[in-house]
Amino acid sequence: MSTTGSGSYHSTCEAEMSDKYTDPVIVCNEKDLPDHGMKQFDFIDNSKVLLIKQKGQLYAVGPKCTHYGAPLHTGVVGDGRVRCPWHGACFSIKTGDIEDFPGLDSLPCYKVEIKKDGNVAVMAKEKDIAIVKRLKDMVKRDPDNCCTFVILGGGPAGGVCVETLRQQGFTGRIVMVSKEPYLPYDRVKVSKSFDAKIEALQYREVAFYDEYGIETWLNVEATKVCGDKKIVTLSNGMSIKYDKMFIATGSAPTIPPIDGSNLKNVVTVRGYDDSQNIRALVNETSNVVCLGSSFIALEVAQALVKQVASITVVGRGAYPLSASFGNEIGERVLRLFIENKVNMIMNSGIKEILGNKDGEVEKVILSDDTTLPCNLLVLGTGAKPNTKFLEGSGLKINADGSINTDMYLKSSMESIYVGGDIANAPVYSSNNELAAIGHYQLAQYHGRIAAINMFECRPEILRAVPFFFTMLFGKGFRFAGHGDFSDVVIEGDLEGMKFVAYFINNEDKVVSVASCGRDPIVAQFAELQSQGGTLTRKNLQDTSDPIAWTKLIKSN
Repeated sequence: MSTTGSGSYHSTCEAEMSDKYTDPVIVCNEKDLPDHGMKQFDFIDNSKVLLIKQKGQLYAVGPKCTHYGAPLHTGVVGDGRVRCPWHGACFSIKTGDIEDFPGLDSLPCYKVEIKKDGNVAVMAKEKDIAIVKRLKDMVKRDPDNCCTFVILGGGPAGGVCVETLRQQGFTGRIVMVSKEPYLPYDRVKVSKSFDAKIEALQYREVAFYDEYGIETWLNVEATKVCGDKKIVTLSNGMSIKYDKMFIATGSAPTIPPIDGSNLKNVVTVRGYDDSQNIRALVNETSNVVCLGSSFIALEVAQALVKQVASITVVGRGAYPLSASFGNEIGERVLRLFIENKVNMIMNSGIKEILGNKDGEVEKVILSDDTTLPCNLLVLGTGAKPNTKFLEGSGLKINADGSINTDMYLKSSMESIYVGGDIANAPVYSSNNELAAIGHYQLAQYHGRIAAINMFECRPEILRAVPFFFTMLFGKGFRFAGHGDFSDVVIEGDLEGMKFVAYFINNEDKVVSVASCGRDPIVAQFAELQSQGGTLTRKNLQDTSDPIAWTKLIKSN
């Protein structure tokens, strides 16, 4: 008997032999799996296991992504990791540890043995037979360690940062300051549905943060930072002396300068309270208008269309999402919304918001003087970085409010790291050009990289590949990459909403890829970019096999 691969529950060491394992279960023969292939097999008590062969070794991990449960066997095998087909999360095939996001948890990881006859046996820790995800090992607070790390922001970047610090072995004091009254939660869902309870959205309970000695200061925000003295002043009147600080304060919705924008029932959508406010304001008699044809505005429209009397999207351009997807896809999205009873008014805008005697919005006047009845106006008109409180801090702040970082997410001040929406950070997939990108997945990744470099256990450079996803009327859109494009090549059935779109720049390089109903194409492109690979127009010209380019992905 020889062991060709063993899973580990630790990032840096093999599984402890003292853990009690199940008896070996034969799941297949090693010939059933090609090198650099993966396949899902039956395991114990109707559970499944994902077996992966790479460089002649076999590894076994949990079969479902820990984010939303996507079947990983339909995803992508990369160099030492498997990538989720839906939203791009990545897990080490050796340890099961999460390496890229979205999500927080890692995969269960199992022991693998090959018998003399070539049969493959898998063993699991008895306590883990039924689990589909696990928490990476974390250290706890050491009261004798007086080093203090402050994390400003309780969003995706801050939430991942505090956990990663403990996973990396930091035992000092961690203070996470959150403007919202909630622990870190899945903010992606707040514009897609208004029925979710905060308890279902929060990633961890209070007991989790208590157990690992992570202080969560909720309903509190930073008001001033003195970078030279390493002091941050908070809205509750307290000040904290920090050794290092991670700033990930996110963005605030932009309010356009329209007369009447201060009326009641004119709202934005950023956090959980915003979604609950909308839920309380609408009923079956409501006439709702969404200003803007961004992803947020479209998600709100699709979430409300069956709950209200009418819903209208007012967009500035000819088609929704054309800046991201181009006109051809934008036109198809436009028809998708019209088909689903959303009124779409394009090449327009709102020039005045009129209210009733109670100060509530009653109607809006469009650019062409058309008047629409309106009981609720949702502003989906962009966002700006929450960095005004940093004026005078010593940090260099760009005109748009973003903050430049280096490859380690370090700012212009040695002790301060920056991530999430406010970070103008290198984008690996775009020649490490600086960009501020408001993606949830990227914010979580920033949190991980910042934590690793703040602790300095092993410096790790940023290898960012932006990945975005949304669901519009049951159609799953994926998008990976970044950069300006001058041409769009669409392969597949755009009319039937089963297509892949390649966005190509002036140098014939594919800078980003979008898909609808064609998983895991976008995940494959993200994996190629994460390996430093390049896709060009020439790579797309094999008409006999439109996805022949996926063979460029390295598995060893």
